[in-house]
Amino acid sequence: MEAIHPYALWLIAIFVIGYTFITFEHVAKINKATVALFTAVILWTLIFIAKGMEPAGIATIFYEELANISQVVFFLLGALTVVEIVQAHDGFRIVSNVIRAKSKRSLLWLVGGIAFFLSSILDNLTTTIVMLTILRTVIPARRERLLFGGAVVIAANAGGAWTPIGDVTTTMLWIGGQLTTFTMMKELLLPSSLCLVISCTLLSLPLKGHFPPKELLPENSSTGTKAILDPLGPLFFFLGIGLLISVPIFKIVTGMPPFMGMLFALSILWIITDLLHSSYADRHHLRVPHILSRIDLSGTLFFLGILLAVSALGAAGLLTALAHWFDTAIGNTTIIAILIGLASAIVDNVPLVAATMGMYDTAIYPVDAPFWQLIAYCAGTGGSILVVGSAAGVVFMGIEKVDFFWYLRHISLSALIGYLAGALLYAL
Repeated sequence: MEAIHPYALWLIAIFVIGYTFITFEHVAKINKATVALFTAVILWTLIFIAKGMEPAGIATIFYEELANISQVVFFLLGALTVVEIVQAHDGFRIVSNVIRAKSKRSLLWLVGGIAFFLSSILDNLTTTIVMLTILRTVIPARRERLLFGGAVVIAANAGGAWTPIGDVTTTMLWIGGQLTTFTMMKELLLPSSLCLVISCTLLSLPLKGHFPPKELLPENSSTGTKAILDPLGPLFFFLGIGLLISVPIFKIVTGMPPFMGMLFALSILWIITDLLHSSYADRHHLRVPHILSRIDLSGTLFFLGILLAVSALGAAGLLTALAHWFDTAIGNTTIIAILIGLASAIVDNVPLVAATMGMYDTAIYPVDAPFWQLIAYCAGTGGSILVVGSAAGVVFMGIEKVDFFWYLRHISLSALIGYLAGALLYAL
């Protein structure tokens, strides 16, 4: 076991204080990205100035951690930009045009199925935003729309859990070398699907009747007329989806890091947008330099800060000590993974997975070990249990102004049962 840093208690206290401010961001009114970055700098500063530590050795560890974390950050920046390019060209309108169910139960299943598979290609955050935007035009009545929104959160998180590009935590495990593409998809598709099926079945029970036909037509909010699809929308939708799907293939064929495949996909889209729009003065908003201004950089900086902070705890030997305590106190890795998933309903799953990667060595749990697969499933789907437990849930709160206790009463039980069903299926 690694030696524990002499300032261990200080490091733990600073991390806990920082994470408390992150958790209660809405109360503190301080952006969580700022807190994460500040916490990371303070933790690493303490490690660098600690007496008895070799500066050269610390610097080597730091740069190794930074190199690993930077891969995740570059990957996210590329993915966010690709998705934003598709969104700028109105490509996701294709999805809204598919939604034509009249039965309320049928529509719930259709929305859940689309969100599930869309999030496996895009990511759960983007999928939730797209689907909630569509639902606002498809279901005008807010009371009914909220139940569908809860189903979207569950479906997006479940869909993101079985592919390497569907959720930032699965991306971390994929880039970190804990999981490989095809094994992850093969082993986690059924548990994730069962989670969706069980949850949607329970959510659909109170739904009865049909929607009026006029409520199922995507309309222009300003004119009340049916929206017209941008001629370039289908091109960028299918091109963007195809390029995202090609990223894991690029890694397998070339052996290069995944972020290089994502940057390659972005560069192709960038070239195409320049060729199509450079001759038109009124299309500057469709070109990548303008689209980059719409990227959520604060979210990306949050990932950078929290991953650096967690890596500092790992460098100090604290994560290894925690893993040893888990193994002694609990012993069963299945139970440990399920508990981590339940914790992700309260605590952001990114630092939880980052901590788990630092706690357990691939020498003990090798690539594609059942433990890593279950961690990917549990961390991805466990966040659906509470509305604050995932980025998808937080977006749902922001767009629809959903109350924490409304979600707890109407969605949480279905999400919990679905989560446990999927975990049980994998364990068996």
